[in-house]
Amino acid sequence: MSYQKLTARFTQLHHFAHLGAICGWDRATMMPDGGNEARAAALAELSVLMHERLTAAEMADWFAAASEEPLSPAQSASLREMYRQWQQASVLPADLVQAKSLAGSRCEHAWREQRSNNDWQGFLANFRQVVALSREEAAIRGAASGLRPYDSLLDLYEPGMSSDRLDTLFGELKSWLPDLIQRVVTRQQSRSYQAPQGPFAIDKQAALGREVMALLGFDFQRGRQDVSVHPFCGGVPTDVRITTRYNEADFTQSLMGIIHETGHARYEQGLPIETLSLPVGQARSMGIHESQSLFFEMQLARHSAFIAKLAPRVRTCFGNSPALSDENLVRLYTRVKPGLIRVDADEVTYPTHIMLRYEIEQQLIEGKLEPEQIPELWATRMQEYLGLDTRGDYRNGCLQDIHWTDGSFGYFPSYTLGAMYAAQFSAALQRELGDFSTLLRCEDGLGAIFGWLSSRIWQQASQLDTDALVQQATGESLNPVHFRRHLEARYL
Repeated sequence: MSYQKLTARFTQLHHFAHLGAICGWDRATMMPDGGNEARAAALAELSVLMHERLTAAEMADWFAAASEEPLSPAQSASLREMYRQWQQASVLPADLVQAKSLAGSRCEHAWREQRSNNDWQGFLANFRQVVALSREEAAIRGAASGLRPYDSLLDLYEPGMSSDRLDTLFGELKSWLPDLIQRVVTRQQSRSYQAPQGPFAIDKQAALGREVMALLGFDFQRGRQDVSVHPFCGGVPTDVRITTRYNEADFTQSLMGIIHETGHARYEQGLPIETLSLPVGQARSMGIHESQSLFFEMQLARHSAFIAKLAPRVRTCFGNSPALSDENLVRLYTRVKPGLIRVDADEVTYPTHIMLRYEIEQQLIEGKLEPEQIPELWATRMQEYLGLDTRGDYRNGCLQDIHWTDGSFGYFPSYTLGAMYAAQFSAALQRELGDFSTLLRCEDGLGAIFGWLSSRIWQQASQLDTDALVQQATGESLNPVHFRRHLEARYL
């Protein structure tokens, strides 16, 4: 059967992707600097090999024949997802795939030092090529799909999403978020808190992180945690790799970073084992992926009932002090203050960081903005959205993220979509199981929460499209009102 030939080919591609993921993790965590050129060439060669296998001449015939075969509903969904990946790959020439992989590897590796040196001009030397190749890719994909160039890249991360829908969602967000930020900041001015005083030894932070990962159900037999310049979750579901970065002066950010990445990891580890090698058994979209990390970090871990579980572990690790009391940790983790760094932002101001990046990358891909103009527009938007000045501060401005270095344009909206999905999942879960305050006092409250996520999200993988998945889990399509209600309930 042609369907079986397709599943064999995609299983092979999954094995290749496994190797590529581990090589990518090693490059970010363990590889000496001198190895980058050779690693970049090896990964580019692998990407071309995978592209050739995915777009081989026989694939079109197999898909045509498989569409006529008697398939079960599960197999039909699997065929749909395989076809989607094939269609996305088949429009790109192999030389563009290779060139983009090489350019991305070089830009990302150089960015690590350039960011620390505030070297925007040095970064531009590599970044211009990444942008040029990404524009070429967007033009090809847009012509093939009938989508706007930027939307054709957005569709890689969030299938079915469009700039028009994002503009509506983000436009609604802009209509109430600035006022909410101001109200919360004003309200919190009368609420004192104590900043924990370091130093906090890195080995103790790492031990605390592993303990919290275990509390959250991370399977250390199928994953590990390491250090990188930019925190991420990589690897494959049977070998998940998450990373964080530590600061001896402040343990609070790295701990929440670990919880965030653990949310990604639990999603990966919770995918159905029997279809892991096929697209239908993989994560639905990056918005859904980010919903799981933000459910863990924002909905769950910043809730006072979860902090009541977290705080004793923190005090065991770092000693008793008023700054590490339950009440003070709640205030720390729900403090709203506009800041320069996206990954350190509170959940109220975080969407402004995403809207800024979305507006810039959309204009960049569609040729309305050149790379040299990014710092000026970045500074304008940061002043407009958060009242902060980034002029000349590239390190804490447009050089802070890893995503653009390898051409991952279209990814950033997934974060705010994820926050909206997370709030909607949280509302549905608590309607069914009880509120977090009650659940987390139960002996197996966390188990009940993870069981709901497993059955409604993780085990569904890509059997359904995103809207159908959300409808099935919550009873309605994406509804941003849940995000607003969550923020107002927690902060006002």
